[in-house]
Amino acid sequence: MHTPRPIELLAPARDLRTGREAILHGADAVYIGGPSHSARSAAGNSIDEIAALCEFAHPYYARVYVTVNTILYDGELAAVREMIEQLWQAGVDALIVQDTALTEMSLPPIALHASTQMDNRTTEDLLQRSAEGFTRTVLARELSLDQIRRLHRDVPSMDLEAFVHGALCVGYSGRCYASQYKFGRSANRGCCAQFCRLAFDLTDSEGRVLVRDKHLLSLRDMCRLHDVEALIDAGVSSLKIEGRLKDVSYVKNVTAAYRRALDEILQRRSDEYCRASAGRHEFTFSPDVNKSFNRGFTEYFLHEKSVEVHEMNTPKSKGEWVGNAKECTARTFGIDYADADVSPLVPGDGLCYMDGRSGKLVGLRVNRIEGGRVYPAGSPTGLSEGTPLYRNHDQAFLRALEKSTATRRIPLCITFRETEDGYALHATEIETGLQVTTPHRMPHEAAQRPQADNVRLQLAKLGDTPFVAERVEVQTCGERFIPSSVLGSMRRGLIEALLSEKAARYKRERPGPHHRLPDGFGTHRVPGGAGSPAAGSVAEDLHYQYNIANKLAASHYEALGFGFLRPAFELQQPRRAILMTCRHCIRRALGHCLREQGKSGGGAEWRAPLYLRTTDGERFPLTFDCARCEMLVGMPEPQEITAGWPIPNS
Repeated sequence: MHTPRPIELLAPARDLRTGREAILHGADAVYIGGPSHSARSAAGNSIDEIAALCEFAHPYYARVYVTVNTILYDGELAAVREMIEQLWQAGVDALIVQDTALTEMSLPPIALHASTQMDNRTTEDLLQRSAEGFTRTVLARELSLDQIRRLHRDVPSMDLEAFVHGALCVGYSGRCYASQYKFGRSANRGCCAQFCRLAFDLTDSEGRVLVRDKHLLSLRDMCRLHDVEALIDAGVSSLKIEGRLKDVSYVKNVTAAYRRALDEILQRRSDEYCRASAGRHEFTFSPDVNKSFNRGFTEYFLHEKSVEVHEMNTPKSKGEWVGNAKECTARTFGIDYADADVSPLVPGDGLCYMDGRSGKLVGLRVNRIEGGRVYPAGSPTGLSEGTPLYRNHDQAFLRALEKSTATRRIPLCITFRETEDGYALHATEIETGLQVTTPHRMPHEAAQRPQADNVRLQLAKLGDTPFVAERVEVQTCGERFIPSSVLGSMRRGLIEALLSEKAARYKRERPGPHHRLPDGFGTHRVPGGAGSPAAGSVAEDLHYQYNIANKLAASHYEALGFGFLRPAFELQQPRRAILMTCRHCIRRALGHCLREQGKSGGGAEWRAPLYLRTTDGERFPLTFDCARCEMLVGMPEPQEITAGWPIPNS
């Protein structure tokens, strides 16, 4: 008999409160930063907070993953090992990691998931992760459905996790060194300064400014709400929402939106797929991802090529399109609404638009609305007839999200049964079949009036527990009198026994076995599965991209046969470095694709090489690897490397 494949909705948790709300709003699992060494250093949490989140999640069979996905220095390994032991004792289900040193450590029996920071794109990548003992691989965001389908076919034993929503890195994750180079803040150490959200000039080799003061590397946000079914059909088992720095309202709204979309699929195809956790949800609001922070949406290369992945005008949130401006004056304007589904504006709403003169995003607050006209707080400068208006702060929607907006309950069948020496309460989880029975010794006392309704009423009062009484059955030999206080005590004892039994039977994911790869597996490999290096580079120059920051990781790669190993960029700046490798191509975005010259749209010939120029005048050369449809952002000038292997202790 075919067993349906569990599909997990994985939500971010900035902190304990956000993690709880993510689970209540439909997450089958949450991922949260630990006390240190998370790729979002501003989203750390204590061991006690994580233990509390595990205690809240596990009755729903929801899992808690902790991110330890930075590269590690030698002097940090012992402390990280101790932290992982504490996380295991706290009940954590798995770690999301980047540094391969962890695969060489003596750790408690905790499962390891390969972070997207490891740049997992190829069959060889997945084979290596499997050999290293990883049970799950978080795929690179840039992969298409066909590529995901091929990976699942080639390595069917590997659990695949894919991002479905949230902010996008323009470079392959784990292979971006721009923040470290420019600001001394390493993305691989959890301190990304978002170089890619800056404004640049695009210049050519003759110094001509081709594009001035635009956010040329800034991408829209990912939204694959309408591709969920295609992703799970391709082999994805975990659908991941990005956003460990996002507030609780964002997590509530986006998680609920994907829960609804996924539940529709699971209900329709229950013979193939099933829920990865338990509980039924009720929301007090209608989820709408357009109303939460977004820079505009893209499905981002899921269908091979995405024409519009970028938003060069602004890196800020635009929100939902509400309509176009009309009848503009110096102090007020009207709105030609997009459609009847757009909720009306209210005082306190935030609007934004692109100033037609400056090309900059302008934001304003709605002060009042009279006669269908909007009176903002301040002057709507640069607003003209037909300008698209976006609502990036929906006052009514966000106020609704500030309240309690979801419940999640596991349905029970409770039976109250008379026994020889008293009574017994029996509970069965309808979704899982888990059962417990609690006996209660007490004399039988005949009742003068019917008691069954009161028994049902008292036993169904499950309050703020994770449960709801779907059915309460009463089986007694005639009418029996049991005081309501006694029934309440019996009910509480039953729930305690049920929670205790669930905790005893809860099974965490086990670590994957290590196994050997073919001799010399890594000898000819280049980061990112290039096969052959990009023009102007040699294979060994790319090997700093393995992000080897400690001797344990170095010995790991040496054992796999990887040659030309180099220290991580953070330790030893290479002479010739690629700071970013991007699927987003500025030439293609601006209509000057070298592979589609006939579609270039005319204009002056661009003299290669092209450069991104920052406001302080530093120029970053661009190389276009058209065979792989990738854009490379290089260092401004060749740098000299130092000898040795300087690995810091902290």
